[in-house]
Amino acid sequence: MAAIILSVLSTSTYKLPSIHRSHAASSFRMCYHTTTTTTRRSGNYGPPTWDFTYIQSLNTTTYTGERFVTRRDELKERVKDMLKNEEMKELEKMEMIDELQRLGCSYHFEEEIMAALMDIYMKNKKKKSSNSKGLYATALEFRVLRQNGFNISPDVFDEFMDGKRSSFNASLYEDTKGLLNLYESSFLSMEGETTLELGRDFSAKHLKHALKLPLHWRMPRLEARGFIDSYDKGKTTSNPTLLELAKLDFNIVQAVHLEDLRFVSRWWKNSYIAERLTFVRDRVVENFFWTIGSNPNPKYVNGRRTVAKLNCLICTVDDIYDVYGTFDELQLFTDTIERWDDVTKVEHLPDYMRLCYLALNNFVNEVAYDILKQHGIFILHHLRKSWADLCKAYLQEAKWYHSGYTPTYEEYIETAWISIGCPIILVHAFLHVNNPAEYDAALHCLTDYHQIIRLSSIILRLANDKGTSPDELKRGDVPKAIQCYMGEAKASINDARGFIDLEMNEIWKKMNKFRLEGGSPFSGTFIEVAMNVARMAQCMYQHGDGHGIKNLETQTRIQTVLFEPIPLINNIMP
Repeated sequence: MAAIILSVLSTSTYKLPSIHRSHAASSFRMCYHTTTTTTRRSGNYGPPTWDFTYIQSLNTTTYTGERFVTRRDELKERVKDMLKNEEMKELEKMEMIDELQRLGCSYHFEEEIMAALMDIYMKNKKKKSSNSKGLYATALEFRVLRQNGFNISPDVFDEFMDGKRSSFNASLYEDTKGLLNLYESSFLSMEGETTLELGRDFSAKHLKHALKLPLHWRMPRLEARGFIDSYDKGKTTSNPTLLELAKLDFNIVQAVHLEDLRFVSRWWKNSYIAERLTFVRDRVVENFFWTIGSNPNPKYVNGRRTVAKLNCLICTVDDIYDVYGTFDELQLFTDTIERWDDVTKVEHLPDYMRLCYLALNNFVNEVAYDILKQHGIFILHHLRKSWADLCKAYLQEAKWYHSGYTPTYEEYIETAWISIGCPIILVHAFLHVNNPAEYDAALHCLTDYHQIIRLSSIILRLANDKGTSPDELKRGDVPKAIQCYMGEAKASINDARGFIDLEMNEIWKKMNKFRLEGGSPFSGTFIEVAMNVARMAQCMYQHGDGHGIKNLETQTRIQTVLFEPIPLINNIMP
């Protein structure tokens, strides 16, 4: 049976046209002479910031050499000994775990960290009376335990509230460290936890500095780079062993990521999509950056490379539907994707769509073949269903645009959480982070779009709409979440943006609850990936469209995380 399936996969994989690079431009012009009478929209996307030549020139071997890896491993053993030290005070150990996680190197110590947190959690659970630790220690402990999956009750904050439990005690306003940790803790709340909502309001009011995006919503890898820099400046409080380990590990992992990027860049170049379909976004670096945000662990090389390719293809198909294709062409393309096995459908596609379809077909078959080869599981149907669902959502939005229809907010969201591409991304991510033994139990939940997938997708959609809707509406696109809410509620744009912020906050509460209460067939790693996609959305669209249009803030973030190693000193200098 396996041989038959392999044969089917092999024979159904189409080969892209072999086109010499010197003939690419003339071939493209010939391809489109038949459509010169058709009015096409344009996204007016500029060239990539980091081109193919630059990416391929990057040095990826310096920090993966024996000298650096050996030193990193020595430091890891020292840190493990620290975590196992039973004489270390509870607060000091909690601070150390928090620092390791914010420095981005805690993945080396998962067993030791969970053992230490479980010990602290069980000791506190057995205590019959509460001896006040102070707001700082209480809030730090609550935050670290919750963000590591322990369902600790917000009742631990009761002692810091006034008699009516309507607010926190005014005497706390000078405890800056305590207030900051209370503020950060509040973003780990679940629905109905009013104590944490009050804590957020109170701490935000009394903190004397500007509040940034909360820790729980930040891209982990970007947070690591920023925290390493600030930790390095805190000479009197930083642990030199942790600091040296964090710097070394950041550079080693960065080198692994760059090698992944070089691989994906070659694949993208060889697809000829950017050369032949000049209306699409040529954003291979940005598409790869998403994969670092969702799963930076260096061991998931295949997952990052697969999802980065997927992101490039999603952008291509998205631009066909949003920018270039006529409505009749879009209907034809959607029908072709829904009837994947009917080869005759491909012959009726315009050349530009045929190129996209064949690249897409090759990719889907390659992913299915790899999973079958490695794990003996046939997932081709699931992959095709995900693409069909995505294209049907794109087509629905195209119908709204071409008919001039503005949907209600709820009507829009029911389609837009799929059209944002997050479900199909998580389907592919699942294949590389879940144990193969869990596939049978989880695949059905996955392609029926389990709640965690839907929640992550809605945050991605709302963050995207906040950042990109002005530019998309200028070039001609379906009204986004903000415009749909404005039309339905007769609200101003500021009120609509405020509504979107509240919506995202409530969805985060639901995701927090899901993570703490569990009850799904998915691994903890996959759930973290789903939450990281939501975090990446708020990273990429915090300052506008950081993906399609050149955005200085986002470009700086990418440059810092991907292309700039941290300077090293002393005995580990190259």
